[in-house]
Amino acid sequence: MEAKAPTVVTGALPTVPGARAWVVLGMLCFVYVLNFLDRQLFSILAKPIQDDLHISDGQLGLIGGLYFGVFYTFISIPVGWIADKTNRVWVLSTACAIWSAATMACGLAMNYAQLAAARMTVGFGEAGGVPPSYAIISDYFPSGRRGTALGIFNLGPPIGAALGVAFGASIAVVYSWRDAFLVLGAAGVLAAISVITIVREPRRGGLDHPATGNHATAEAASSFEQTIKMFFSRPSLVLAAIASGVTQIVTYGAGNFTTLFLMREKGMTLEEVAVYLAVIMGIGMSAGIFVSGRIIDRFTQRSKQAYALIPGISLALAVPFYLAFVWAPSWQLATVFLIGPFFLNYFYLSSSVTLVQEDVRPDQRVTSGALLLLIMNLTGMGLGPTFVGEVSDFFHAAHPHHSLQIAFYLLTPCYLIAIGLFLWLARILKREQETGEAQ
Repeated sequence: MEAKAPTVVTGALPTVPGARAWVVLGMLCFVYVLNFLDRQLFSILAKPIQDDLHISDGQLGLIGGLYFGVFYTFISIPVGWIADKTNRVWVLSTACAIWSAATMACGLAMNYAQLAAARMTVGFGEAGGVPPSYAIISDYFPSGRRGTALGIFNLGPPIGAALGVAFGASIAVVYSWRDAFLVLGAAGVLAAISVITIVREPRRGGLDHPATGNHATAEAASSFEQTIKMFFSRPSLVLAAIASGVTQIVTYGAGNFTTLFLMREKGMTLEEVAVYLAVIMGIGMSAGIFVSGRIIDRFTQRSKQAYALIPGISLALAVPFYLAFVWAPSWQLATVFLIGPFFLNYFYLSSSVTLVQEDVRPDQRVTSGALLLLIMNLTGMGLGPTFVGEVSDFFHAAHPHHSLQIAFYLLTPCYLIAIGLFLWLARILKREQETGEAQ
């Protein structure tokens, strides 16, 4: 049974989200925290895993990048289609249970093959986490409030990453890296049960006005093929996904190796990681994502170009901080400079997600969100960590103490490409707004 989110009504349609909408948002954000925590735990504990299982930087990059990314991205499409046609809450709960159990399996792995299989299963489960959540939030929050709501939801990655650093590293210091996977995986299983008891399935399109063209009726429901055709026929949606994917080459490429880089090449200890990196990661990323959501809601009311210009500007500002972080001769100075990229690198996320959710019909939202993630993550998650790991292995013989630093420097051109793509997207959005092509 579908239940519409309680809201305060003004005129024909609700314009202010009610108390239940915020409770649901909080629950979904918590699940996203666990989603990203489980995902990032592998990179956070890379050093002890590498020492225990005797695996190279290249192998770490493949597990955290290509292997995980392929399962995560391609499974998200059929999962998105199922969620668009069935109960999205049950899909989310089931996915959470799968990735949490697989996280526990990572802690039991005795060799590289077992660890790789467990990580791919984590990707399989996490594919059903984010797209249904995007659509549920869009049916609890009206247009004009979705950027803020999705911005709050997208606090999941920074909070999850920060908690992963703090708790994962602390558990690993006191006990072992295996215990960290077991404890945090068990917490996810409990969260999966909580989802189906707290979150009610909202009515699809209940907060969309028919005049916007995004209101879907049962008689006009889109098929899977129609949704895919619609997405790839819209240059703005495809380009937003590609630009975000290139951005993620940096965020996932550097992110999956930041802890290892700080420990191995800057002299940071796991105990120091648990405190200092957790704090700056949590504050920097959270502030950036929250601020970006508010800015998007404000400026996109004036012009749709803001969906592209805001992330483009933020990435341009991030470049000097990123280069300074890679160059810094000590971990103390490196972490200070790292605040800049943590704050500025993630403006693209709320922007691209909100653009897609606003510009497609309610019955296309989960699949469209999955297609966005397919392009973003297959590009960023698939290529970023794999590139950094392989480049580090290539330079290790000649530069054993700075191979990761070289790999990080070689990620810089991706910033420039992403900025160019977002500027291109701004031109397309301006043309769509002028000609009325976007609905």
